[in-house]
Amino acid sequence: MVEEMNNELTEMKSFAVGDVVTGKVTKVEEKHAFVDVGFKVDGIIPISELSSLHVEKVSDVLSVGDEVELKVIKSEDDEVILSKKAVTADKAWGELQQKLESGEIIEAEVAEVVKGGLVVDVGVRGFIPASLVEKHYVEDFSDYKGQTLRLKVAELDPSNNKLILSQRAVLDEEEHHKKKQVLTGIKEGAILEGTIQRLTGFGAFVDLGGVDGLVHISQLAHHRVETPSEVVNEGDTVKVKVLSVDPTNERISLSIKDTLPGPWEEVEGKIKAGDVIDGTVKRLVSFGAFVEIAAGVEGLVHISQIANRHIATPGEVLKEGQEVQAKVLDVNLKDKRISLSIRALEEDDSADEHTQEQYKRDEEHSGFSLGDVIGDQLKKYKS
Repeated sequence: MVEEMNNELTEMKSFAVGDVVTGKVTKVEEKHAFVDVGFKVDGIIPISELSSLHVEKVSDVLSVGDEVELKVIKSEDDEVILSKKAVTADKAWGELQQKLESGEIIEAEVAEVVKGGLVVDVGVRGFIPASLVEKHYVEDFSDYKGQTLRLKVAELDPSNNKLILSQRAVLDEEEHHKKKQVLTGIKEGAILEGTIQRLTGFGAFVDLGGVDGLVHISQLAHHRVETPSEVVNEGDTVKVKVLSVDPTNERISLSIKDTLPGPWEEVEGKIKAGDVIDGTVKRLVSFGAFVEIAAGVEGLVHISQIANRHIATPGEVLKEGQEVQAKVLDVNLKDKRISLSIRALEEDDSADEHTQEQYKRDEEHSGFSLGDVIGDQLKKYKS
């Protein structure tokens, strides 16, 4: 009898911290459970050793008769303290390390919303910082509790029981894959429809359905644009022409200008030789002045057509930004050339003045005026 007791004690003392045993739950209380691991004295599982997450009562996790795998965390005299979460964690850390290396996606339900992020149970307690939940800023995470998220392991440190997970990494990867697909389908020269996503000082970014392309400020319109907001607004639907595609760097160059009628097409049939038009002096060159007569359309006033006198440089008479009137001498839409003359208007004015002077002199030399003639005729009627 004594020998049997000694054998049982010897067997019980063979338990060592770190051993993994299998037992059957014999009793469940509020804060701990008893487990038969094959000896006269049951092992004890404290409520804190059931799960990596907070447990309200033991019965939420275990029932009498459950067979569980447990790790010995304390073995002194006749007391054996066991841990369910330690066994689960040991397995989980190994699997999580593999997932970190492979980039595999795992799914987990949000168990808690805590300050700074979310908590999930993946065999160990996993934390998702607020910055790694979504691609955008989230102010209130209360709706996330109970949601199942797709996650990637971002950081792993079993020695400190630290596991950082990221849903944003999954979203970023999916967006990158979608971009690659979209980029593959976009060809140079194609005319596409997109939405103005955002404006910058140097242009506008257009969403083409999963990937953004840039319309440089020089490609927004045929005329000079100082700021993109002059011609487009965020949210606008626009047609764009693909100028170039760089799949490696995920860059697409676009043009709105190339989808619009050219300024020369706009003036076709509206300007003809002999017309007198208003314009703005845009540039002075040695041989004349370029005058903008419509958005994106400039005509040349040759130096010989600037004034009715000889000038050495256009700057003697004109300056950039000056508003002028000019007469259209010739229109060549094919070559996008319009010849203008300021001198011709001055000569027309001089001719008009000369004609009026001549009429005045003729009237004086004749000795009578138009009024005299009319007066004589009136006299006849009265008589």
